[in-house]
Amino acid sequence: MSSQPLLQTAPGKRIALPTRVEPKVFFANERTFLSWLNFTVILGGLAIGLLNFGDRIGRISAGLFTLIAMGAMVYALVTFHWRARSIRQRGQGGFDDRFGPTLLAVSLLAAVVVNFVLRIQDGGKS
Repeated sequence: MSSQPLLQTAPGKRIALPTRVEPKVFFANERTFLSWLNFTVILGGLAIGLLNFGDRIGRISAGLFTLIAMGAMVYALVTFHWRARSIRQRGQGGFDDRFGPTLLAVSLLAAVVVNFVLRIQDGGKS
């Protein structure tokens, strides 16, 4: 039996070995994307309900919720492709985004506040 190593390299020299990305990483990215799309469909359904059965203020709120839903769809698509590219290139950085969900929550809060302010200003006239 030989005591020689299989790969002999110079001291301090690194060997680049191919790394394998597990398929579950790609599926997790897709699952997250589908979850975001599910949220946008629910928000769009809320907007359609307000549009069909609401008054003038309901139509304004429906427009705001529709814009937010479309923005969330675009955000989900861009994030999905960014993460997929990072996974394919074996990026070691973080795949999380702190600003997108925060911006979405703030915009939803703003739309609800606009709805309440318009309802209070209307004073029950409608």
